[in-house]
Amino acid sequence: MSRSAHPAGPRHADVLPEGHYSAPPADLNALDGKVWAQTVTRDAHGVVTVGGIPVTRLAEEFGTPAYLLDEADFRARARAWRTAFGHDADVFYAGKAFLSRAVVRWLHEEGLNLDVCSGGELATALSAGMPADRIAFHGNNKSKDEIRRAIEAGVGRIVLDSFQEIVRVAHIAQELGKRQRVQIRVTVGVEAHTHEFIATAHEDQKFGIPLAGGQAAEAVRRALRLDGIELIGIHSHIGSQIFDMSGFEVAAHRVVGLLKDIRDEHGVELPEIDLGGGLGIAYTSDDDPREPHEIAKALTEIVTRECEAARLRTPRISVEPGRAIVGPTAFTLYEVGTIKPLDGLRTYVSVDGGMSDNIRTALYDAEYSVALVSRSSDAEPMLARVVGKHCESGDIVVKDAFLPADLAPGDLIAVPATGAYCRSMASNYNHVTRPPVVAVRDGEARVIVRRETEEDLLRLDVG
Repeated sequence: MSRSAHPAGPRHADVLPEGHYSAPPADLNALDGKVWAQTVTRDAHGVVTVGGIPVTRLAEEFGTPAYLLDEADFRARARAWRTAFGHDADVFYAGKAFLSRAVVRWLHEEGLNLDVCSGGELATALSAGMPADRIAFHGNNKSKDEIRRAIEAGVGRIVLDSFQEIVRVAHIAQELGKRQRVQIRVTVGVEAHTHEFIATAHEDQKFGIPLAGGQAAEAVRRALRLDGIELIGIHSHIGSQIFDMSGFEVAAHRVVGLLKDIRDEHGVELPEIDLGGGLGIAYTSDDDPREPHEIAKALTEIVTRECEAARLRTPRISVEPGRAIVGPTAFTLYEVGTIKPLDGLRTYVSVDGGMSDNIRTALYDAEYSVALVSRSSDAEPMLARVVGKHCESGDIVVKDAFLPADLAPGDLIAVPATGAYCRSMASNYNHVTRPPVVAVRDGEARVIVRRETEEDLLRLDVG
């Protein structure tokens, strides 16, 4: 079938069904710099390149689907966060967004600290040479073995998430003859304007100890009485994919209020405050994220102002960007398999991946962009839904977006801003193997996480 022979779904804005999309862009070949990594561009032949390498060549060498990560972009974003906050604050990369040993080494070289939330993430960090004192250990239900390993390794801080964990960490530290530095995570009752499952500071959820009812104050009392731990600060994380700074302002006001109460009751001024992460990135052209220097200035001014009003010394600020660093640096490359027009609705474009490599659309109703990247096209736009190959009707990668009407099987399309949480949350649903992560920089590409094989799957099945 020729590229123009198959019947297409709706193409013009005046006949489009209702859905999650904007009007067709003026140029389907344009690449919005907000959603693509810094070195992504089209060459003279219309092929998209990253780090100077055409995606067609990358597909031939590494196959599809594949996560293509712009290393130069990652390093630049990490440096931007480090520079924005300076040496009087700490930047912890949230490893849950995406972690590998190569990423750990980049972070170490760029001067960032690392936040982990499982024994596996801790093992990855230590195996790649991240100094333990630059690691923070999170999690709402850390096992005794995980806590013991973290304390033995000498992690810089453990973030306590419950009354039970306060005692558990203190007891294990005493057994090991150590005094572990800790923070207490509090929920401050701030409702982040985001999806329910990624809003984390309202009281009705699993993370942290609520300020309401005096629970956080009681947690502080217990922590200060125990010899095995040293309470160094309060931690607050209000959610993810946040663009509005007003939530941080309310959260900082309430956390500083707790710090003031601690000083008044115990005569102690805690030296640190961690405001978490959650700053949003651009997944589509409609998103408008802030730059790191703007975020640093706003958060520093908020905390300073609140502390001055409470007559407290301004504590050392920590932040935990994960998505904001790695999210924009990668895109997922797919090959088109089938094209199925539905008259009066949209065209379904099936690719060789799906919800096993990007669960966020199904889980969070997340929105993404998509582009034809193996060539340019002058065809008119068609409304498309990019779906995966899994036996699941919810297997949607991009709900509604515009692609050229001459799209054909064998074309390569790419979904940008998939650096965060896509590989981390990838699965083997339908026994599909997980894609590789390929780092690209200055005309060179290398695998930093290899593609799984069927042998890998069978090796775990002991039968």
